[in-house]
Amino acid sequence: MSITDYIKEDLLARIRNGEESGESLTLQKLSDQYGVSITPVRLAISALIDEGYLQKEKNRRLLINRRQIDRAGPATERPEPPRDHYEVLKTELINLSLRGEEVFIREEATAEKFAISRSNVRHIFSRLVGVGLLEHFPRQGWKVRPFRQSDLDAFIEVRVMMELKALELSRDTLDVSHLKTYYDNNRFPIEGETSAQIDDRLHAYIIEQARNPYIADFFDRHGRYFEIIFSWESRDRMASSQTVEHHRAILAAMMQRDWGTAAEALEHHIRTNHPLLKNLEQSPSGRTDVNIFTQS
Repeated sequence: MSITDYIKEDLLARIRNGEESGESLTLQKLSDQYGVSITPVRLAISALIDEGYLQKEKNRRLLINRRQIDRAGPATERPEPPRDHYEVLKTELINLSLRGEEVFIREEATAEKFAISRSNVRHIFSRLVGVGLLEHFPRQGWKVRPFRQSDLDAFIEVRVMMELKALELSRDTLDVSHLKTYYDNNRFPIEGETSAQIDDRLHAYIIEQARNPYIADFFDRHGRYFEIIFSWESRDRMASSQTVEHHRAILAAMMQRDWGTAAEALEHHIRTNHPLLKNLEQSPSGRTDVNIFTQS
């Protein structure tokens, strides 16, 4: 099911179930609600208008055609959201990378397994090359970047220096309202939640506000792979709670303009915030149960 078809069927189900009064039937509100651009929303709305479930007034306001809705019969269950194949493939590749294995990926087998076209697979793989999770070798294929503890250690050493310098350079350009937002958005898990709510925009913010192109270039070139790996780690309740604790300590000091404490908290956070990755046990090379891969 395409995202347009999903929006159409989900919106129709909500209308038939009485969950949609019509007040939110604007392109922008629906775009925000479904987390997509306006284009698939416009196409879904056009289809519902063509089928008579929605009507457009002269002022372009959308109205629900209750008579047509009643003819449609009893309420129906809302459809399952379409799979985000980028996220699915990214997750599988992260897991393989963390095993430390060097493997080449077959486009054809991947397309068959996930029931998508090879062109879509190629597009997703190209995006994953951009974040450092894959490498493309002409006439050979797509190779997973294996996680190495030594790479992480080396990255952290340089990251500490770069972010401390960024913090120093950004002091006079920071907006306290942004810092307060980041602080509030870092929230410990409540009962029933499997992980804490992390807002890590603090790091990108101080790098941006430092206005040093060489610092920005380092993270743009070398930070994307580790950002993806760190996102895997943040799913753990204990690890994510530690991240929230660290972020709030850094931000609290920054809002008080206590730069010495902020720098100490930032360095402590960068050096100690990866308990799962630091203790990761990688499987022996050559072992994998993911059938879209072939050993290099």
